[in-house]
Amino acid sequence: MRYHPFTRILPGLIALISVALQGDEAGKTLPWAFQPLQKHDPPAVKKTAWPKNRIDYFILAAMEKERLSPAPEADARTLQRRLSFDLVGLPPKPTDGERLAEGGGPEVWSNLINHYLASPHYGERWGRHWLDLARYTDIPESWSESKSPAWLYRDWVVSAFNADLPYDQFVIKQLANDLLPDSRPEDNAALGFIGLSPSYWKELQLPPDIIGVTVAEEWEERMDTLGRTFLGLTLACARCHDHKTDPVSAQDYYALAGVFASVKISDKPVVADDLWKPVAAAREKVAGLEKRRDDLKKAKPAPADLKDQVAAVEKEITNLKATPHYHLASANGVVEAALFVKKKDDGKHGTMLDYVEGMSRDLPVHLRGNPNDTGDVISRRFLTAFPRSDGKPRPLTSGSGRLDLASALVEEASPLSARVIVNRVWHHHFGRGLVETPSEFGPAGEKPTHPELLDDLAFRFVENGWSIKWLHREILGSATWRQSSQVSPEAEAGDPANRYYSHMTRRRLDIEAWRDAMLSATGELDLTVGGEPFSLDDSTRVRRTLYGTVKRRELSAMLSVNDFPDPIAHSPTRTETATPLQQLYVMNGPFVIERSASLARLATKHTTENPGRIDFLYERLFLRPPTAREQEIALTYLGDGGSLDDLAQVILSGNESLYLD
Repeated sequence: MRYHPFTRILPGLIALISVALQGDEAGKTLPWAFQPLQKHDPPAVKKTAWPKNRIDYFILAAMEKERLSPAPEADARTLQRRLSFDLVGLPPKPTDGERLAEGGGPEVWSNLINHYLASPHYGERWGRHWLDLARYTDIPESWSESKSPAWLYRDWVVSAFNADLPYDQFVIKQLANDLLPDSRPEDNAALGFIGLSPSYWKELQLPPDIIGVTVAEEWEERMDTLGRTFLGLTLACARCHDHKTDPVSAQDYYALAGVFASVKISDKPVVADDLWKPVAAAREKVAGLEKRRDDLKKAKPAPADLKDQVAAVEKEITNLKATPHYHLASANGVVEAALFVKKKDDGKHGTMLDYVEGMSRDLPVHLRGNPNDTGDVISRRFLTAFPRSDGKPRPLTSGSGRLDLASALVEEASPLSARVIVNRVWHHHFGRGLVETPSEFGPAGEKPTHPELLDDLAFRFVENGWSIKWLHREILGSATWRQSSQVSPEAEAGDPANRYYSHMTRRRLDIEAWRDAMLSATGELDLTVGGEPFSLDDSTRVRRTLYGTVKRRELSAMLSVNDFPDPIAHSPTRTETATPLQQLYVMNGPFVIERSASLARLATKHTTENPGRIDFLYERLFLRPPTAREQEIALTYLGDGGSLDDLAQVILSGNESLYLD
């Protein structure tokens, strides 16, 4: 991926000014995020009755230092709705709401958290967060050679979250599952993290000097996604020169880029070799027979027995396609193969991409990022900022080095990678991270607002087996998370951005949660987990939005209007906008209109009386009765000739439907 030149140098200029102000000592130690993890003693606080767990002591101590007080705990209905959307991306069922209202003590709350974490829909919600980072798409570039369905990767991610696959293993499988000695073939779907990487068009009639630049751009894209996703580092900034802010040199960049120069994006089987080899052989024969059949049909003059010959070939093709598992989909993945960009060897103008299977290669430094002007060849190795016990970075020399690299990310670099994923989970629970730049943990990014808390959480996260579900329980069990969104005058004046978490920030639902909530309210939602995608342009389709087709180069109108991230690049956060197009969509979109009509029909079946219908709408959507004022306005509207369909649409498009307290 290329960046505007100014955006490349601006962080460096800021950092250089900072170093100059702080003196020479600033550059002699690694940044905070690279330091070893440390477990911290919870600080002393004045309001000792407020904390529910360790998190709260760190949060409250910072609040008290700023003369702030926590907000009251939110009511049971609000907490129920918040918890349900946070963990499964769906509104709560009335039965779940009743469960919380019956008690509310620690055991009831803990059981409710576990109830949602055990749901198969938990993986759908948190899998979508990961897919934003992995720039997931169902339909890649039109020139992609892959025939594999991308949704295998999506479903693997969902399954991994549901199974609480330890995060360190989650990382390793996505980069090198096929190289693990005990890997399961079905886990090859995890390789979609690399296998679904964006590719750039290469016009091979052009000379190698030009095509080589395009190939280097692809390597940079993979480096950028790897660095920002797992390490919170902008590794791509070191392509042209040593990183201006992070302890990453140009030599580091090319030492890692050699890994991506040693792999080829290729379909991977999801069954064992003994089952796949007959399929591969049958498919190869079918390809040859189909070519023979097509040549027969084009022959001039046609043979006298053309019909019989074609029928014989068709019969053989049919027999081969009966091979067990013949129609089983393979996954988007990679194979070990070094890429060399060369002149065509037939003496004609143009370029050939020469992949040498089973071979790996080291890259030379591309001076100023130009692959046509090279320097020293750099052996594949990990970042020098993370040396092993011998003082040297891990060599990445086993095959392409993918498995070595994946292991280094969660071993030598574990302090950084643990902080990054802990911060991402915190971000999705609170609407902001302890580090507000979740994919930039270097000096050019924001410093943590609560460094000891982040350190302590990350340390204990690793100590608890890299379990994401453990992390959820820890965060959701805190008094911090259970606060009301009510803002005190003191907090509004002293902490308008809520950096000290003196209340819960009100958050807008993303498009997935909002669309799914409408379908849930109407009782139409199809909760089938996994499988092929569907078109979101079809307003009659009622599966979860996660399964809507994502096209890399052409998002559906529903997604593009409602702040869905561009799948061409890693997206650590969702942009929140309020535009006239969104309001027009709410008022005129077929999907919203049809859901409103469905909801009105349910209310009509429930009762023939308007007050009861209004009660039904509010209970169905918000687990509460309407206020007296809401009831009065709705009755007046219906009494003046307004339709129940339109009333339902107004309620569906209101702030309580769009936002989470």
